[in-house]
Amino acid sequence: MKKLIVLSCFLASVAAYAQGFGGQQGQGKMEYSEKFADLNYAGDGKVYHTLDIYLPKETKDAYPVVIHTYGSAWSMNNQKGSADLNTICAALTKAGYAVVTPNHRSASDAIYPAQLHDLKAVVRFIRGNAAKYKIDTSFIAMSGFSSGGHLSSLVATTCGLKEGKSGSVTVDLVGSLGEFTKFSSCIDAASLWSPPTDIYTMNPINNFMGSGTYEGAFIGAEREGNKDKWMVASSPYYASEDDPPIILFHGTSDQIVNKEQSQELYDSLKKHNVVTELVSVSGGTHGGNEMYVSENLDKMVSFFDKAREAKAADSSTNDSMVTDPPARVLASMKQFAQVGLMGNKLVAYGSKDEFRFAVVSMNGSVARRGSFYGFHDLSSLPSGAYAVVVTFPSGIQKSLKFVKK
Repeated sequence: MKKLIVLSCFLASVAAYAQGFGGQQGQGKMEYSEKFADLNYAGDGKVYHTLDIYLPKETKDAYPVVIHTYGSAWSMNNQKGSADLNTICAALTKAGYAVVTPNHRSASDAIYPAQLHDLKAVVRFIRGNAAKYKIDTSFIAMSGFSSGGHLSSLVATTCGLKEGKSGSVTVDLVGSLGEFTKFSSCIDAASLWSPPTDIYTMNPINNFMGSGTYEGAFIGAEREGNKDKWMVASSPYYASEDDPPIILFHGTSDQIVNKEQSQELYDSLKKHNVVTELVSVSGGTHGGNEMYVSENLDKMVSFFDKAREAKAADSSTNDSMVTDPPARVLASMKQFAQVGLMGNKLVAYGSKDEFRFAVVSMNGSVARRGSFYGFHDLSSLPSGAYAVVVTFPSGIQKSLKFVKK
């Protein structure tokens, strides 16, 4: 009998601890007009590669979308039905955003960067099926709680990067999952709730279901002696001027992920002049109800609304600044399908969409990366030869040779 009591107490504590990873579901109820359930975004029939889509009650032809990922210390592969549906997701659908809740591989299924590949495949799947599921691809955002926030932060900060490098370690940041690999996996904004960001500097979480730490299981190696492997899984390491707007929410009494984790990413983003905000929740715990008060949910929605407005305004402004090129320039640019170089300017014609780019020097390092509408001035680059890789809105990439004299 004593053994049964001890076992029951242990299971109860495990459940309570797991609840902290997964967040609270709230007392409200998520309202939506239509749900598309268990869509496989990788085409492999695996449960961990399925997602759900919720459309707002207000009927429209298309909706801006937020992809929200559950927290689980990277240890669960089928928790999309517990992805803060009645708190974060409910606030988003009420505000007119379609919500996508994906599953992803757990650390026991595959180690990093498999989980990042999964979420980027989700973004591409949404773009590739936009008409079918009434998605307005002019605004695709990420959101996530805890480990889901960590993965979302990586999606946000690695746009345009094919590889992550630290020391002798190199990882693929894109992957090749699904049938929509020609589409972009970049996003327009992110909201992060109690996220680990720099897992190398965070307080380690001991794995109560096994030995070592949850981070070690996720990376495939414990921290000691493996700094480079942990660095390439840390979003502050990738922060750059072209990152999308990011808002972070973190409780001052978070008992699992120390608040300094959000502060570190926030500081890195500010250093690169990225639009960002850090909401410090007094007394907030990891996934506690105090995190999801109306004030915070409203701040998230307002942040996304402003990001959408800013993107639309930026597109309009840049379009008006581009004049029609002469016929001889258009003729010389046919091989580049709407993208080419005019002097020191990278120019896109015949499209009002956003183009992403990366400027790579001869030694393989990324000299600059970002996005542009119409044109981007490269004249401030140091003298030398570069490869300019441009990603079209469809995800197709073109490479141009640029020599800065």
